[in-house]
Amino acid sequence: MIPINILDYSPIDEGATSREALLQTTELAKHAEALGYKRFWVSEHHNVSSVAGSTPEMLMMHLATSTSSIRIGSGGVMLPHYSSYKVAENFRMLEALHPNRIDLGIGRSPSFRMVNRALNEGKEKRVDYEQQIKDIMKYFTDNVSYEHRFQDLRATPIIPTKPEVWLLGSSKGSAKLAARNGTAYAYAHFAKPTKEGIDTVKHYQSQFQASPINHKPITNIAVFAVVGETNEEAEEIAKALDLWLLSVESNQLTPYYPSIETAINRGFSSIELEKVLRNRKRMVVGNPQTVKAQIENIVERYHTDEVTIIPNVYGTKNRMKGIERLANAFSLF
Repeated sequence: MIPINILDYSPIDEGATSREALLQTTELAKHAEALGYKRFWVSEHHNVSSVAGSTPEMLMMHLATSTSSIRIGSGGVMLPHYSSYKVAENFRMLEALHPNRIDLGIGRSPSFRMVNRALNEGKEKRVDYEQQIKDIMKYFTDNVSYEHRFQDLRATPIIPTKPEVWLLGSSKGSAKLAARNGTAYAYAHFAKPTKEGIDTVKHYQSQFQASPINHKPITNIAVFAVVGETNEEAEEIAKALDLWLLSVESNQLTPYYPSIETAINRGFSSIELEKVLRNRKRMVVGNPQTVKAQIENIVERYHTDEVTIIPNVYGTKNRMKGIERLANAFSLF
């Protein structure tokens, strides 16, 4: 049976607050654990007022403490903004307190220009991204056997277990980095649902080089998921996601995640409907059996080891029921 995971953005529903969104994420993680999902990841978004997930490490500590068995991870930490050493310490601390349950997902997705400046203020130059990945691998394995600019430096706390390391991406460049450095690889189908994506994942799988953390390639495909009781209900729920994606693409970000009612009342122009149709390729939508069939199709096309759903829909009830319906369809518990 294919493992199914969840990536949650902590959406701030229309009429709700950031605190409520984070508490809803906590309840979603606890529900996902009870339902048999393998991993629960949280995102890093800056200056996006419709989601509350800005610091995954902080939220992860809370979620790991609130659960007992599900793996908790970042989807992901945007590594170029930070010191690899400090990231390694953060995740070793998480792993020390919750052994064999922590995933470090790393990426380099560009933030808004002002966010980029604020996160990197005062830095004269940045460390090469691949070097940062190598640094993470060194600090997680305490490897002092090869030449390194901080050869004798160890990330504390010193512990016997390691977080899993996942490189996130949607291009062949990211696949090459993951393969060359022996990390697991999560492909963002929700960002680029193209044939090139299948080739990208295949490249990673064929070119993978074993590392002290991973002895074989491991892949994970992430996709937006809208699961309704019926196909008709799912289509109605998906309208809010359609509108939210349009706002993200146009950089006209709303201060909240729009309700289904707001999306229906607003409607879409003919040009927007074309964009909505394109965006539907980024998601799976339907009743549990319909979505299950779509996910199985993704598994077959990508030959992936795992699938991550992003239940980025309006309403905590819809999110909770959606993951429950899908868990039942896949007999996860």
